[in-house]
Amino acid sequence: MMSPEGSEAGRPAGASDRLRVFAMAGADALGNAVADLLGHPLDRHEERDFEDGEHKTRPLVPVGGADVYVIDSLHGDNDRSANDKLCRMLFFIGALKDAGAARVSAIVPYLCYSRKDRRTKPNDPVTTRYVASLFEAVGADTVVTLEVHNDAAFENAFRRRAVALTAAPLLIEAIMAAVGDDPLCVVSPDLGGGKRADLLRQLLEASIGRPVGKAFAEKHRSAGVVSGDLFTGDVAGKTCIIVDDLISTGGTLVRAAQAAQRGGAARCLACVAHGLFMPGAEVALANPAIERIFVTDAVPPFRLGPGPGPVRDKLVIVPAAPLLAEVIRRLYQEQPLTDLSVF
Repeated sequence: MMSPEGSEAGRPAGASDRLRVFAMAGADALGNAVADLLGHPLDRHEERDFEDGEHKTRPLVPVGGADVYVIDSLHGDNDRSANDKLCRMLFFIGALKDAGAARVSAIVPYLCYSRKDRRTKPNDPVTTRYVASLFEAVGADTVVTLEVHNDAAFENAFRRRAVALTAAPLLIEAIMAAVGDDPLCVVSPDLGGGKRADLLRQLLEASIGRPVGKAFAEKHRSAGVVSGDLFTGDVAGKTCIIVDDLISTGGTLVRAAQAAQRGGAARCLACVAHGLFMPGAEVALANPAIERIFVTDAVPPFRLGPGPGPVRDKLVIVPAAPLLAEVIRRLYQEQPLTDLSVF
């Protein structure tokens, strides 16, 4: 499903005529992996920084009439903040449109501010909607992201085409290799993630040809404090797969794993799209309640540091490039994305 097919070694038909693929600075590894699968090398561009902190980005190849794809994960890292990455991508999209690009698609596997999708306090911002307005203002025709926090809020924020991909097809194969013939149960660590967990459960059932149970943990968050003790679902003697969109400090996953173990779970595996691994994650996720962590490389686990360690040793990193390359191929050839998205 995610192996790009085209006219030459995976190259989309007509790619030499209109296709342009750029990867922003810092996303070179992901961009090159996507480009290799497309059979189309990354197109050249310039990113220049000025002494006062300002910057400019411009294409170094003609883009007039082109179908352009710009790749970057908009998470903060050691070199640039999420705000900086967002600003650079927006300005580049504007420059591409000014240079005559027929269509520009932002491929942002991790979209910053997607967690701030509703008001939880009086006068709260709805930042997801403001970010959507910025992409629209510079002329982005399509925004593609992977496993957003709230897919309905993401879709409703945009007045242009917005595609929320599911990470489930990427992760299923790795999960199947780890669980063998174990009886299985998919666990959502909160009620809000129930749709995400059920999507993976259905795909897992179809892949292994046997029933997979489901369970839910309760979670409430207020002023940074997490509470909730309820847990429902039959997990006794089963391998539990705890599904979430991302790992921040890991506390939510550990709480769900501990609740499943109290219910008699044989072992617990975590399965997420984005591993942010913020300060505190190395301590929390070292907890033996979680045996293994499946995560895509849409956000590299750079905060865990190099070399082996109690959390790194649990990681199973799954490449996101095959899914992103397939999405670009289908967008370019104007084919449906139904089986790749959550809608």
